[in-house]
Amino acid sequence: MSDFDVSLSRASQALESGHIEEAVRIARRLAAADPNNLEVLGLLGESLVEAGQLEEGVPVLEKVLKLQPGALDIQYALGDAYFELGQPEQAAAVYQAILDQDAEQVDALISLGLVNFQQQRMEQAEHYYRLALELDPEAVFALQSLGDVCLSTGRNDEARACLTKALELDPEDPQSHYSLAEFLYEQGDLQGASENCRNAIRLDPEFALAYLTLGNVSLDQDLVQEAVQFFQAFLKLEKSKSSMEIQDEVSALLKDLEGEI
Repeated sequence: MSDFDVSLSRASQALESGHIEEAVRIARRLAAADPNNLEVLGLLGESLVEAGQLEEGVPVLEKVLKLQPGALDIQYALGDAYFELGQPEQAAAVYQAILDQDAEQVDALISLGLVNFQQQRMEQAEHYYRLALELDPEAVFALQSLGDVCLSTGRNDEARACLTKALELDPEDPQSHYSLAEFLYEQGDLQGASENCRNAIRLDPEFALAYLTLGNVSLDQDLVQEAVQFFQAFLKLEKSKSSMEIQDEVSALLKDLEGEI
């Protein structure tokens, strides 16, 4: 195996194991050495997106996809990057292209559901989530997301059933705990919401939204200092451009709260 292939393997392993900065560093070096190598460019694009360097990663992924149409990993990475950049229509077009190739791509169905949910198109979001669950009844994220739709449309019993089933299927998934926490918070169960948020953070200390909900729980209990700490943690962790509106709202609230302390 050549030194180039060894480095390429190391970069792939780094990306898979979550060592994103190392993956970016190696992939950049390989791309400089062989700028037309699609495997290297794909790895670089995916690594940049994982590192949050979306503006740089997207053009790389677009170039690879143009030269290698139908590359599934690249399509998913590009769709997710568009979504994170707050470009839902571009994201939806990529996910739909995946389904045009393979109508049984569960992740693409869920992703289309997320795009529609973000745009407040609840009927369409539910349609995609249910299609995903028809293909995989134990798709935990589809259950969580369908629960969110049910909660948003006032179907609390259905929401509880979806979210409880998701947690039963994967009790080690922080998102399952968080989704149930959000449901319980909406129902006024502050203790249950707090417990599930803390479970989510125990499983993933960088789960930003769990800190946001804990801040709201604390504020509802007039624990202002505690709420400030949770809101600060949320803003430190949450950098997605798709949630800029929420970040701005929390920043404004935090400024008011800090003035009260």
